[in-house]
Amino acid sequence: MKKIEAIIKPFKLDEVKEALQEIGLQGITVIEAKGFGRQKGHTELYRGAEYVVDFLPKVKIEVVLGDEMLDKAVEAIQKAAKTGRIGDGKIFISQVEEAIRIRTGETGAEAI
Repeated sequence: MKKIEAIIKPFKLDEVKEALQEIGLQGITVIEAKGFGRQKGHTELYRGAEYVVDFLPKVKIEVVLGDEMLDKAVEAIQKAAKTGRIGDGKIFISQVEEAIRIRTGETGAEAI
């Protein structure tokens, strides 16, 4: 099993969700986040004073899936989240040792 963590622009969330549903993934976790990468934020003017906005709004999506679905899921996220501009985000992939469904006690692939 693998875990995909994708950090994307908030307005791309619906497109990514639909792309993942189209390939057959059922469950995702979405977390509102703030952060910055190479774009390092920007300056804004508020009531005549300039200030730096370091942390930009982002959305973090987490998906745990079987190894066989990994390539399709990564491709779906990339296509749906890409704008071609700086700050499109990142995808991280890690190994999941075990999954347990609390309600039934199912483990492994049956739990996801």
